Amino acid sequence: MRRERSIDPSWFEDLFREDADPWNFESSPYERAKYRHTLDALPCVRFSAALEVGCANGILTQQLAARCDRLLAVDVSGTALAAARRRCADLPNVTFEERKMPAEAPEGPFDFVLLSEVVYYWDDADLTRLAQFLAFSVRAGGHVLLVHWTGETDYPKSGDDAVRDLGRLLGGRIAVCIEERRNRYRLDLWRRV
Repeated sequence: MRRERSIDPSWFEDLFREDADPWNFESSPYERAKYRHTLDALPCVRFSAALEVGCANGILTQQLAARCDRLLAVDVSGTALAAARRRCADLPNVTFEERKMPAEAPEGPFDFVLLSEVVYYWDDADLTRLAQFLAFSVRAGGHVLLVHWTGETDYPKSGDDAVRDLGRLLGGRIAVCIEERRNRYRLDLWRRV
């Protein structure tokens, strides 16, 4: 049964306190392949101002940083952020902040936003807030990349529903560049028009 409300930040904090790598980001062949696909789908060689929402322990952050002049990585878990900061300590172009998205969205503008495995954690009200943030904080011509598990969850949304609902809320403000399905996940790249 699906949750009706956005998942509370304490759920993530508890998860990372119990296990520093609860989804095996560091060791999973599935995660490594998904990260490769994510990086291969990036529409630009380099971004001037990027935002990664839900950076967790910084595995993907470390790889994404090489493509960004400035990368702001946010998460709701202070424990996860501490691990991410350690992992990326030698990357001066990366800044980490503890934020409850989308209610505590940072100021833009951004030319790239990564939403990997996060949108399905939010209910309809938070999805509406996220759409408003993206509509006004992603530069025209900038990109939003979404990567989401498509299997069963007890989250407020499935991966497919989350992407569909967010796309509907953004309406004519986005153009679909890539819409791909792989084994167990989907990858969607949108351009802000």
